[in-house]
Amino acid sequence: MNQRPRPIKAPQKHESGDLRFGTRNYAALGSALVSILIGFLLLSRGSITAAPILLVLGYCVLIPYGLAAGRKRTSEGE
Repeated sequence: MNQRPRPIKAPQKHESGDLRFGTRNYAALGSALVSILIGFLLLSRGSITAAPILLVLGYCVLIPYGLAAGRKRTSEGE
């Protein structure tokens, strides 16, 4: 029987805009969720200092960091 060899697939190159989440991403997004929930809880109880700080931290710092932080690259390039 004539068997043809299977073609070898080249390794895929990921572009810089590829959103591959790692542990840092999930940790930042999880801490953003906790910060936002605690901020709204404090806001409902009348806090006028800690609640806005936690909400700004969650919405303006942690969520963008969680979305933008890329995975660490190893010495092998990936």
